[in-house]
Amino acid sequence: MNLIQLLFLSLIFVVVVTAFYGVSTLMSPNSARQRLMDLSIDSTQQTPSKDRWLRWVADLTRPVSKLSMPEEGFEKSRVKLRFAHAGIRSASATSAYFGIKTLLTVGLPLTGFVLITLSGSPLKGNNMLFAMLTLAAAGYYGPNLVLSRLVMVRQREIFESFPDALDLMTVCVEAGLGTESAMNRVADDLQFKSPALADELRIVNLELRAGSARERALRNLAIRTGVEEVDGFVTMISQAERFGTSIAASLRVHAEMLRTRRRQRAEEAAAKIALKLLFPLIFCIFPSLMVVLMGPAMIQVYRVLLPTMGAGH
Repeated sequence: MNLIQLLFLSLIFVVVVTAFYGVSTLMSPNSARQRLMDLSIDSTQQTPSKDRWLRWVADLTRPVSKLSMPEEGFEKSRVKLRFAHAGIRSASATSAYFGIKTLLTVGLPLTGFVLITLSGSPLKGNNMLFAMLTLAAAGYYGPNLVLSRLVMVRQREIFESFPDALDLMTVCVEAGLGTESAMNRVADDLQFKSPALADELRIVNLELRAGSARERALRNLAIRTGVEEVDGFVTMISQAERFGTSIAASLRVHAEMLRTRRRQRAEEAAAKIALKLLFPLIFCIFPSLMVVLMGPAMIQVYRVLLPTMGAGH
């Protein structure tokens, strides 16, 4: 082993040790940082593993996240609102999101190019360029699809649990509790059935304790969830307080309307099943059924009828 090979191996060893030390440092933050992270988790009701994972990804991708992150106006952008709809409140989520998007946009085409080159694929010229552009588009729009999926799942959970929450709130208000106390009690009761809705109601109570106006706190609830039914609930509560009508009666009517709307959506989804099953039935089930039913008959025709016809000629 000559001197050049020894230096090369030493350089590889130093790089590996440095990378391992950097990753271990990111995975195990110091006590002050851990305490701040725990306080942030307690205030936003997020799980430690989720917040730790976001912080680790954000620290790892922060140098490349600046390439795609907007410099100004992000706080009022649509992506920031989608984060709120998905229930992502960590300060590291923005850097992690844009860092992952940048890495996938650049990394997928490079990885695909290396794999295609090493495998000896016949893709050349325009075909290779089209494949690289497809991988880059998949890397750029993939995080958007994942975020949209998270938003859809969370909004559906809130929509399905909101009529039950209004029923519980109606019982609490009729029993003599105030609106804030009723929302806090409903949040405790819905903790296991709908954690997303329970967290949102707790945030409303925290904003009210901090001195925010009730109408503003409820309006923030509608903005954070992005659910049309929650926005209608906020409007109903504001109008009931403004005109002096009974909040319990308004809640009962609104809960009945939401329950009817939930049933209608379920009926609509059930009515779409026949149309959705049409294409798998035609392209997957019918060909298999025809092969099973007509296969033995076609084999008999091939074995008996065709030789007989050939012998007759």
